[in-house]
Amino acid sequence: MDLTTILLRTLLTYFFILLLLRLMGKRELGKMSVFDVVISIMLAEMAVLAIEEAKQPVIHFYLPMIAIGLLEIGMATLSLKSRRVRDWIEGSPSVLIENGEIREHALRQNRINLDDLLIQLRQKNISHLADVEFAILEPTGELSVFPKREKQPVTREDLQLSSEEPVSPVTYNGLPIPLILDGKVREDALKLIGQNTFWLKQEIRKRGIREFKEISFCSLDSQGRLFIDKKDKTYPRRR
Repeated sequence: MDLTTILLRTLLTYFFILLLLRLMGKRELGKMSVFDVVISIMLAEMAVLAIEEAKQPVIHFYLPMIAIGLLEIGMATLSLKSRRVRDWIEGSPSVLIENGEIREHALRQNRINLDDLLIQLRQKNISHLADVEFAILEPTGELSVFPKREKQPVTREDLQLSSEEPVSPVTYNGLPIPLILDGKVREDALKLIGQNTFWLKQEIRKRGIREFKEISFCSLDSQGRLFIDKKDKTYPRRR
């Protein structure tokens, strides 16, 4: 096989994949979900064949890679619009420790033993499992750990140095729970806190918002505080 041909095909394939990954988005460059891993493996296999099979035109390998890239872009677009599609493609977080108690069922479901859990906690600078309030296994495989309140560092808010924020009369014992995602109300979340859409409508109107569709994200924390992020305004393009 001609070394010059191999070198040229290698360089061409490198820049082609680099361009394809850029088109697919920065999401590929961070923590990868299972779907992202599958896409990466397929692209890598196609790239190797494009370099090794010098007798075959490179377009025979680039076309499947383009198809894979378009599939990734399409699935990513669907996942942005539908939470069901997002959960099916990327998976959903699993709570391994809740209110300081281990959820053995969640450990078995994710094939994680206690030794693995303790190792992950130590990597988060948690030496005692009793210090953990919540531990959540993210779809990327990373463990998010929330220490108990008495184990958390002191903040300005604890010292009553922060400005007061509107507080809802609803109390909720747990992690901040999303109530609105991309303008859509989560009825299951409202049931969990014992409220309905009428209550939520009143709360957002107290903050100068009239419609749910104006909100990108809304959550309620354990102290009764509502966090609201309004959708970005659409500005006219400059000519």
